Amino acid sequence: MDIQAFNKATIAEFRANNGKVGGAFAGASLLLLTTVGAKSGLARTNPLAYFIDHDRYIIMASYAGAPDNPPWYFNLLASPEVSVEVGTEQFKARAAVVPEPERTALYAKAEAMSSAFADYQRKTTRVIPVVALTPC
Repeated sequence: MDIQAFNKATIAEFRANNGKVGGAFAGASLLLLTTVGAKSGLARTNPLAYFIDHDRYIIMASYAGAPDNPPWYFNLLASPEVSVEVGTEQFKARAAVVPEPERTALYAKAEAMSSAFADYQRKTTRVIPVVALTPC
C-alpha cells in the first residue's frame, strides 16, 4: 500500500466531510496532525486516531506496528508546536511524549477503543509511544 497516497486521500475526505471519513477509519475519532519536517522544514499532515483525556488529545505513534516510529513522531520531537484539525475546528497544540506509567495506562485505553492497537503492539518489539496534544 502506498501510505502517502492513502493519507492524501484520507485528508481530502476528512476536509471535504467536516472530519468524517469512511474506509479503514469509518466511525473512528480522527484528527489531522500537522508537524514541521525535522529535516525538510516543510509542513507534514497525517490522519491519526485519537481519544480525549481531560484537556488533551491522545495519539499513538503506532505506525501500524512497523519496527520504527513514524516520521511525524520525529518531527514533533524536533518541533513540538503542532497544528491539529478535529472536525471543522483547527487549533495550535503542544505535543509531549507521555512518560511511564501513564503511557501504559493510556495505551490500554487506545487498545480498548480499537483492537488494532493491540495488534500493532504485538507486531513490533518497540514500545509504541503515546503523545499528548495540549491545545495552546
